[in-house]
Amino acid sequence: MAQSGNDWTEILVRRGIVSPDQLAEADQMSRESGFPLADAFVKLGYAAGEDVMRAMAQFHNMDYIDLTEVTIPEQIIELVPESVARENIILPLADKDDALRVIVSDPYDIETVEKLRFILNRRVETALSPREFILEAINRYYGQVEGESADSMLQEFTDTAIDFTETDDATMLESEEAVDENSAPIVRLVQLMIGEAVQLRASDIHVEPFEDRVRIRYRIDGVLIERDSPPRRLLGAIISRIKILGKMDIAERRKPQDGRIKITAGGKDIDLRVSVIPTNHGQSVVMRILDKDNIKIGIRQLGFSENNFQRFNGLIKRPNGIVLVTGPTGSGKTTTLYAALNALNRPDRKIITAEDPVEYYLPGINQVEVRHQIGLDFSRIIRAMLRQAPNVILVGEMRDSETASMGIQASLTGHLVFSTLHTNDAPSAVTRMTDMGVPGYLVASSVIAVMAQRLVRVICNRCKVPYKPSETELREAGVTPEMLQESNFSRGKGCGYCQKKGYRGRLGIYELMDVSARVRELIFDARSSTDIREVAMAEGMSTLYQDGLLKATEGITTIEEVFRVAKRTEQDVVAA
Repeated sequence: MAQSGNDWTEILVRRGIVSPDQLAEADQMSRESGFPLADAFVKLGYAAGEDVMRAMAQFHNMDYIDLTEVTIPEQIIELVPESVARENIILPLADKDDALRVIVSDPYDIETVEKLRFILNRRVETALSPREFILEAINRYYGQVEGESADSMLQEFTDTAIDFTETDDATMLESEEAVDENSAPIVRLVQLMIGEAVQLRASDIHVEPFEDRVRIRYRIDGVLIERDSPPRRLLGAIISRIKILGKMDIAERRKPQDGRIKITAGGKDIDLRVSVIPTNHGQSVVMRILDKDNIKIGIRQLGFSENNFQRFNGLIKRPNGIVLVTGPTGSGKTTTLYAALNALNRPDRKIITAEDPVEYYLPGINQVEVRHQIGLDFSRIIRAMLRQAPNVILVGEMRDSETASMGIQASLTGHLVFSTLHTNDAPSAVTRMTDMGVPGYLVASSVIAVMAQRLVRVICNRCKVPYKPSETELREAGVTPEMLQESNFSRGKGCGYCQKKGYRGRLGIYELMDVSARVRELIFDARSSTDIREVAMAEGMSTLYQDGLLKATEGITTIEEVFRVAKRTEQDVVAA
């Protein structure tokens, strides 16, 4: 049943946008995770933000505003200060009959409307639009009127650049040092840089020094995008400011350092994991943005096909055994494992994790951080964990034979163990464990499944158009005539919503290998990963590439994107 008072959900069901089952699932997610029901529909992928808002607008007899189709005059924007618009996530739309019409994202938020009446000292009427569209429009309109962006600040620094051409190296070094990391412009610049990255949905920020410039790049949907570069003379101050925020030693420039920053950006509390390493042109910094919303998602939103979803759901309900998730750095392994832990996180279960480091804090789960400097490594934590009588254990990574052996012992004594490995595909994980020195009979008796994964970019829903690949593309991709008949190939034209990229957001592609009796025999006989792969595929395993191609034929992603993350791996495996 829908939550009390949310009868707008009946409009979504009546229009055929969501089914009663999907409504029930969204309602359950809303109650369990604390998400508003409207957000739950979007997170689950059952309805677009526009559909939800249109239904809400109809139910409350309000106007729905498509912000991509309206242009708001500058004189209207100036009626509401930028700070008020950003703090309350509202946008002025029109000034008519002594009433200011503003766009809001929550029809139930009477408090904000009352606050606006008090601040602006006038009557306020409301219309509806999705929150993310309002945020984009605020950045668009206020950037033109009076707002400050990282770009405008960099321009300000560049315009006031000091000419160092005729000074010697020593003087230049002193001048560089003279830029104070606590000065207001540097503090603002670093804050704006982080805020801009969060607004653009970046997963990390790279600050890289070169001989004649400083390069700043954001990784958005897995791809690095270069931003405007600050003057080289600001490098020292920017690095020092980041180190101060991360509680690191600003005097130490020769050794790598790690830190953590807690900051508020874009109206959200954001954690950043900071890594600083010395390079031949200065210190290079990478800030990994950890957004808590990313780990509130359920297993359903990860991108599993229906078959893989049912199988994975069955695996995590097993009482004991090891489930391995493999893939390179940044392939979504942590998100997948946290989604599994969220599904298992009930008052009747004890869950303990050993992580290096703890990236996200999960309520109701005991998380232990590896501390190598005091000898607290994975194997020692697992040994201590077992005395705590857990039901489920997560080991951040199986790096060596001791950690792997301890994980196996835990699974054999009746615990469900999740862990990760760095391998290219699922069958290779088995041979990787035996290479580490774990006997094959132990691997065969403890591992119940291995899942390899990658992340592919999703075609932007706002500019998605049908697309017919060429004969060459289809041949290279291995699309059969039968697949082509039922295909729905698409691509994004590029719009403001996706920064002209044609993609927005990412989903996983998966290779889920059950360790069946036949596979267990091959492991026991120390057979190669190629032999294991052949048997697993004969038993119904879809490879990474096949799963990606299926998503391309369904119009979720493109063939080029699947080639980018999976094709080469497939060829390597075949060649091997």
